[in-house]
Amino acid sequence: MKKLFLAAIFALSSLTLSAQVKTPQSSPSSKVEQVVGLTTVEVNYSRPSAKGRTVFGELVPYGSMWRTGANGNSTVTFSENVKIEGKDLAKGTYALYTTPKADNWEVVFYKNTDNWGLPEKWNEADVAVKVSVKPESTNRHVETFTISVDNITNDNAVLAIQWEKTIVPIKIEVPTKETAISSIEKTLAGPKAGDYFSAGQYYYNSNGDMNKALSWVNKAVDLTVADGKEAPFWYLRQKSLIQAKLNDKKGAIETAKMSLAAAIKAGNKDYEKMNNDSIAEWSKK
Repeated sequence: MKKLFLAAIFALSSLTLSAQVKTPQSSPSSKVEQVVGLTTVEVNYSRPSAKGRTVFGELVPYGSMWRTGANGNSTVTFSENVKIEGKDLAKGTYALYTTPKADNWEVVFYKNTDNWGLPEKWNEADVAVKVSVKPESTNRHVETFTISVDNITNDNAVLAIQWEKTIVPIKIEVPTKETAISSIEKTLAGPKAGDYFSAGQYYYNSNGDMNKALSWVNKAVDLTVADGKEAPFWYLRQKSLIQAKLNDKKGAIETAKMSLAAAIKAGNKDYEKMNNDSIAEWSKK
């Protein structure tokens, strides 16, 4: 009986040790995702609280670089190239570091984002952008450290660092006009050869309207030739298959021979064999 009791105690102890203890983080993680014009801005960071402490000048000393949050790097991701306080910053993800001062803050967007806090060795080559920003005072007490994307228009926004009674507004300019014009011009220019080919290929594979499929593949071929290039052997191969499905065996053989010649020129043995096999098959009927 004593042995059974001891075994039960041991099993209970093992179970207790292997259990995961769940407690709230002292600086919980947060994620902000905001579309500004046509650019997505995403911020990932941890949020410490003041808890009655004087933050800037004491908890966060003036004149020393700060991780700008808690725990791992606070990161900012831009889906498009942007400007930070007028300076160019390529799209991508950056660690956010700051050096707080009473009259201005130095803000750094750093390429290496794998650090826990500040990098052990600072690398100037990883500094993507460094700007100086004037802090603002607020009468409202911000208990928990906050990074937000505010004052949003089609062309710009403010990345606001807020804690205690300080706000640091970092101006972001986004390329909405350039992105919109590029999208409009691309759309109004019409589908590309590859778009027509994909449409024709889909209709063929899904047993759709073969006449439409042939029309679209023909457009893909025509656009390619009009661009001063030779029709790809896979375009011609697809056209021959559609012609065969429309019972135009003569046309299918002629197109397959063109695809065969192009495949031989490109050194593609797979398409060479497929075309030879199809030509032999269609010639029997």
